[in-house]
Amino acid sequence: MVVTLASAAERDLVRQWRSAAVALETVRQAELRDLTDEEALAAADALLSLVVLIPDDDRPTGLVEQQRLFARARG
Repeated sequence: MVVTLASAAERDLVRQWRSAAVALETVRQAELRDLTDEEALAAADALLSLVVLIPDDDRPTGLVEQQRLFARARG
């Protein structure tokens, strides 16, 4: 494995991204703290509405059928 030192520009870019991540986290926490009850409920409802998009585990995926076809072809 070859390890190379990053250029000064690359190091500056990484520092800039880290700084931005800290600033964005501060903004996110402030926005969450300032949510009204109605806004928080609306956000929770929006997230819960996505549950219907998650596939049901009981629904066949086709993998079993594919394996059956492969087994038949082998033999």
